[in-house]
Amino acid sequence: MKHATPQVLIIGAGLAGLACARHLTNAGLACTVLEASDGIGGRVRTDRAEGFQLDRGFQVFLTGYPEARKALNYATLNLMPFYPGALIRYAGRFHVMSDLLRRPQDLLQTLVSPIGSLTDKLRMLQVRRDALRQHLCSEMTDPARPTREVLRDYQFSDAMITRFFKPFLSGVFLEAELSTPCWIFELVWAAFCRGATAVPRDGMGAIAQQLASSLPPGTVRLNHAVQKIQESSVLLESGERLTTHALVIATDDVTASRLQGKHVPGTSARGSMTLYFDAPVAPQRGPWLMLNGEGDGVVRTVCVLSEAAPSYAPPGRALISVTTTDQIEAHSDGPQAVRLFLQSWFGSQVNGWRHLRTDHIHHALPPIDLLSPGNRTASPRVTAGLYLCGDYRESGTLDGALLSGRKSAEAVLTDCDLL
Repeated sequence: MKHATPQVLIIGAGLAGLACARHLTNAGLACTVLEASDGIGGRVRTDRAEGFQLDRGFQVFLTGYPEARKALNYATLNLMPFYPGALIRYAGRFHVMSDLLRRPQDLLQTLVSPIGSLTDKLRMLQVRRDALRQHLCSEMTDPARPTREVLRDYQFSDAMITRFFKPFLSGVFLEAELSTPCWIFELVWAAFCRGATAVPRDGMGAIAQQLASSLPPGTVRLNHAVQKIQESSVLLESGERLTTHALVIATDDVTASRLQGKHVPGTSARGSMTLYFDAPVAPQRGPWLMLNGEGDGVVRTVCVLSEAAPSYAPPGRALISVTTTDQIEAHSDGPQAVRLFLQSWFGSQVNGWRHLRTDHIHHALPPIDLLSPGNRTASPRVTAGLYLCGDYRESGTLDGALLSGRKSAEAVLTDCDLL
């Protein structure tokens, strides 16, 4: 069966590939997106089972991301916000740590909590100000410096770093040493401060669905895995060959290297493990993110997603998301290990939780060593007619994926006289 040759081929229907396709089609260029799996979104997908919405691994959306604000229609996503802050489990109870500019009602609880000193909490306002003004990295002189050094330079106490920053940021960056570069910390922290932390009513997968909704019918071809690329053509695993004048590889870094015939790097990507539970009642009311501030155990964070977005669970049920630490790997029964640990948080009710699914995402975020501040100025153009995009080309975030997709489309459009 013969197909009309598309002007642009995009490999990968994740957020970067979809963003690229939307920019190109809006500019009048025909393109085809080849997706190996049975659905769009890449890592940002939502499955539905037994009335529950299960994102692929625990994910949240930061409305303060700059590219997302331009690329997405927030109103149609029906974003459901969490409280701006967290409940931190320390010394046998939960302690409130809130953004006091947005939840002034938590002032007393936040100030008297043992999660850092009063001075630490005043320094939080300084970090907020510097991140929003994009002065945080300039103050540090080196945008590649690890986040842990930035926090030390701001003179946060060991208690504040151990009980708040480490559990919070390890859940964001999926690494426990706080080695994420300063420039990424600044971008993400500013997004937290600038907007809400939320989930779409229909799950995180709704973001990909919105991007794809404006594409012409037939633009995305699912179950079309690419075996290899050869100059101006791609060979599909089905044996079909497609030729093009412009090819955009919008995959993860490992797949992009393989398709280009380069050495595939070792597995240094950051992974995550999320366990979903069905419960008759929420163990904690309110849309809170709960952090393990004790520094040990198998649990990193707990979130009752249905408290933020009731659409995530059927009526009368609660959907609980638990992200785990590396210690979970020592247990043969992960769900039971989580229940045993959380008995000290919520009591015997955890024994009645029904395990729904475990998502072990091996490549949840790209390797840190790929996230150079120079990525922001690097061209997506590899050679004439070949372009790259993906979160690893920017900040390793959802916003970075959207930005990278736009940049690759702009590069294609600049070179469109070649098409």
